[in-house]
Amino acid sequence: MTQRALQEPTLLMLTVLADQPRHGYAIVQEVLTISQGRVRLRTGTLYSALERLVLEDLIEVHSEETVAGRLRRSYCLTGQGRVVLATEAERLRSTAAEAERRLASPFTSRWKESFA
Repeated sequence: MTQRALQEPTLLMLTVLADQPRHGYAIVQEVLTISQGRVRLRTGTLYSALERLVLEDLIEVHSEETVAGRLRRSYCLTGQGRVVLATEAERLRSTAAEAERRLASPFTSRWKESFA
């Protein structure tokens, strides 16, 4: 069975959790950083996505603590989450390599010259 491509916010959230556990605010900040400001996760979107990813067994709660009277959970990737992220990274690498190959073709060079 072929896995469906991940939506960019999901891909970014999994990427952020690949190297270390993070809590919600840290996830939002890291997604903003690695997307160079293109993707801004709103609180409602973030927590519904986290719940969905937990249900899909892609992430899990790593720890819980109370900070200023509020529960703060940190999340990490599961083994399945690592597999899904690695598969998506390979799919993107393959697609990018093909795009670069085609852009370097002689036809593309002639096409660019005709618009210069």
